[in-house]
Amino acid sequence: MKIYQNINDFPKAAFAVVTVGTFDGLHLGHQKIIRRMVELAKENNGETILVTFDPHPRLVVNLNSHEIKFINTQKRKFELLNKSGIDHLIIIPFTKAFAKTSSEDFIKKYLVERIGAKKLIVGYDHHFGKNREGNYQKLHQLGKDNGFDVEEINAQYIDEIAVSSTKIRQALIDGDIKRANKFLGYTYSITGIVIEGNKIGRTIGFPTANIEIEDKYKLIAAGGVYACKVDVNGKQYTGMGNIGTRPTIGINGLVTEVHIFDFDEEIYGQEITIYFVDRIRDEKKFSGLEELKSQLEKDRIHVQDLFQQL
Repeated sequence: MKIYQNINDFPKAAFAVVTVGTFDGLHLGHQKIIRRMVELAKENNGETILVTFDPHPRLVVNLNSHEIKFINTQKRKFELLNKSGIDHLIIIPFTKAFAKTSSEDFIKKYLVERIGAKKLIVGYDHHFGKNREGNYQKLHQLGKDNGFDVEEINAQYIDEIAVSSTKIRQALIDGDIKRANKFLGYTYSITGIVIEGNKIGRTIGFPTANIEIEDKYKLIAAGGVYACKVDVNGKQYTGMGNIGTRPTIGINGLVTEVHIFDFDEEIYGQEITIYFVDRIRDEKKFSGLEELKSQLEKDRIHVQDLFQQL
């Protein structure tokens, strides 16, 4: 996949199959759109182009942008897109001035004149342009006027529920990690740099890797103890993670940490990725370290049994 930070650097395609959106989560519904794009590109000897925005439009037009969180970081989204079969990713800088662009101008100046759109593939609830004025009906008419076809992809249903980024965010906030993963079509993860903690965990036989998450807009799942897989230096391990405030010890702020099974290496300063497979319990305040240790031993058995069943 080729990435363009400036749309003017993109060489206009002879037959462009295009989609536009933020694609937060790149969930099963998004994947359905991309599969159709790849199929159409092969049928027409064309190229697939995904147009997205940076920063996310909601960060520019929303007055409460500090409250906005996203399922994936931009880096993670790009990694997933790279595996999806998309040929080109065009990133348009989203500014307050750009937000005033009408749907007609966006279609004509960007998708048709600059990219060469012949097929435009959109999701079932797609809106675009100033004040989200553009919808499927308007797109269809613009397609007729500008020489491209529009195809709307129906919602992807899981357990009779239409998959959406909003529903996935809510599942993560609720701690329903299995539902979130089901809707995503892959495992929710958090990537960060391992930093030094208070090292109390190692005194009770459960050393943890504490991670610092650089992206302040990354949505962190609900607090609790999780069955996890962990990528370290290209190798994958199992472990149990914790998101919370560690009430037994008493700390300020939210901590994301993981105890990696059968692992004894110094990895401070290294980047690791924690994949959250299942949530096994709430975070709880214990009477002291001995009671905490006893519970962690039970948690470890629970998590190991869970992975043996997968």
